[in-house]
Amino acid sequence: MASPAEAPLLSHQEDELEDELHPDGENTTVEWPAGRPSIFIWLLTLSACISGLLFGYDTGVISATLVSIGTSLSERVLTSLDKSLITSCTALFALVLSPISSVLADYFGRKPVILLSDLLFVFGAVVQAMSTTVSGMVFGRSIVGAAVGAASFVTPLYIAELAPPAYRGMLVTMNVLSITAGQVVAYVIGWIFSEYSDPSTGWRWMVGLGALPAALQCLLLLFMPDTPRWLVKVGKSADARLVIEKTLGCDPSSRRLIDSVVKDIEMELREEQGNMALANNGGKNGNTWLKGWNELLNVPKNRRALVIACLLQGLQQLCGFNSLMYFSATIFTMLGFSVPTLTSLTVAATNFVFTVFALLLIDRIGRRRILLYSLPFMVIGLLLSAFGFSLIKLPPDDTTTDGGGAPVVTDAASISSRGAAVIILVSIMMYVAAYALGLGNVPWMQSELFPLNVRSLGSGLATSTNWLANFIVGLTFLPL
Repeated sequence: MASPAEAPLLSHQEDELEDELHPDGENTTVEWPAGRPSIFIWLLTLSACISGLLFGYDTGVISATLVSIGTSLSERVLTSLDKSLITSCTALFALVLSPISSVLADYFGRKPVILLSDLLFVFGAVVQAMSTTVSGMVFGRSIVGAAVGAASFVTPLYIAELAPPAYRGMLVTMNVLSITAGQVVAYVIGWIFSEYSDPSTGWRWMVGLGALPAALQCLLLLFMPDTPRWLVKVGKSADARLVIEKTLGCDPSSRRLIDSVVKDIEMELREEQGNMALANNGGKNGNTWLKGWNELLNVPKNRRALVIACLLQGLQQLCGFNSLMYFSATIFTMLGFSVPTLTSLTVAATNFVFTVFALLLIDRIGRRRILLYSLPFMVIGLLLSAFGFSLIKLPPDDTTTDGGGAPVVTDAASISSRGAAVIILVSIMMYVAAYALGLGNVPWMQSELFPLNVRSLGSGLATSTNWLANFIVGLTFLPL
């Protein structure tokens, strides 16, 4: 039985899912060195996690942007439909590019897909900052969505394929921590520009600053290798050995361990290719891409892994967390908070702090247990929030709106609903804390579920499920 750190997405010591999904195990023949990951691993992880920072920044910055735009776009106040389109188009284009990026990652490598996402991030940020119409803003957000779709798929995969098994969960969670850090940074910048700058230009700086981390990562990619698993897969075993030597922090003379890791990857590839050839009558019919689909959908263990990964990714969005991130400033404005962007910052900070806890716990107690412990608290938080909203006396539909299009709550309504607003804020923080511990992290470890020959395809489909649910929720939240 594998150690808890090597267990797949939903398993722990007593679970049998790993044996059922991967009967041959993964890296079981290699004695990995004791101790923490090498400095090189940490540097690669932190460099890759800039993609997560960009992902989180985009999620968080739109909240403050929507309440700061005023009449800057198309010379009118944004309607609820405008806000929904500006928000949801990101998820739509992330949905489109996510499965495409899985194919690109298999053919060209993980690293080029990260570079592609950075270029799209820069272009999208510039387009948003220069937009003068709603349609222009939607176009810029769509480009950023394509970047997010590629980055959200390939970055966890890149980290997982570089990480030693004992620390894979922690290192992949570093990417999620970067997402939450990006949200915190976005809320801080949103608060500063919305409070202390000209509203007509402040929001342009908010969205435009997203180009800077992407440009930095483009430079860092010059010094980052591709993953050993992809290098071995395309016949570059010598390059893979060099990467493993650096990632393990081994002495160059310690060839036995390096050779064992490479041989383990090669053996896994041969077994998977042999199984796929048998499934396709000796490999004579169809092309490689179609064979990958056949292997993913027709092999029971792969199909079950796909169902689990897609289910978790769908739940991550259908629970409504990103709607809270997108529209938190709008929600807190409606609840009567005087500085809604600052109130939103407390929610983002809660998410960040509890993601740090998840980083420390996930390899110790396992993926499945951390989900089982955190989900009930998410339910409690949502129920308390619903109770609080039932006590709120919102103004009628003909009430005047502020510059961001949100209704201005009257003093009487604010006083009568103040206690309910506090209940809602506390319950939201409970919900966010529980989300950060479990459902915010575990689905992104989806690559652990799939064997190498269908890993990119399976992870891409699961990520597409995430973005499909994100698009549906983002489009319908405000109109509902």
